Amino acid sequence: MTQPIDLYFWPTPNGWKISIALEEMGLPYTLHLIDIGAGDQFAPEFLKIAPNNRMPAITDHDGPDGAPISIFESGAILQYLARKTGLFYGQTERDRISVDQWLMWQMGGLGPMAGQAHHFLKYAPAMDPPNDLPYAKDRYRNETARLYGVLDRQLAQNAFVAGDFYSIADMSIWGWASLWEGQQQTLEDKPHMARWLDAMGARPGVQAGRALAAEKRADFRKDSAAQNLLFKKPS
Repeated sequence: MTQPIDLYFWPTPNGWKISIALEEMGLPYTLHLIDIGAGDQFAPEFLKIAPNNRMPAITDHDGPDGAPISIFESGAILQYLARKTGLFYGQTERDRISVDQWLMWQMGGLGPMAGQAHHFLKYAPAMDPPNDLPYAKDRYRNETARLYGVLDRQLAQNAFVAGDFYSIADMSIWGWASLWEGQQQTLEDKPHMARWLDAMGARPGVQAGRALAAEKRADFRKDSAAQNLLFKKPS
């Protein structure tokens, strides 16, 4: 009997990518919570799996050639799981190219920019001392808006991000896009993105992945110890 996949996770947009994928693909998994506010990501045991001290990560005991494999970086995990199952990667090479380019768009664009928007709009002003930086706030808020404009235009032509099929690209983007309000964005001029968000949020797999350990999700604006772990220069 195949062993469950070990999922190293905390309820964040990056973590949701993999919890959603596992739910959508029907893959059994064992949850290992990595409390990023308590510093679990720096534990030596976790660093053996994820040397960049970031979750999510997985260990698949039924990896290539039947040997276990550990994988870090959410985009790489999504690609691996899609290849493993043959699901949510399209049917043709053109489909897979489309999925890959939108997955890379999220990994290199939307994720980092929306993450910086969250940081400078929410967390930096609440730090001690406060770092309320108008230039940084405008910079990342505006770049996130530009990216959502790109997404809306793509969704005007397609039911889903990579085409007329649901894919790991949608899973990768949804977590960040679902938090548009905290990034000080609007959907009034993005009807296609709004339609897609509704369709994604109605999927049972997305709902189950988003609900995983949801009670653990916290507001780090009120936790100076967590801020020191997450935002300060490494010693």
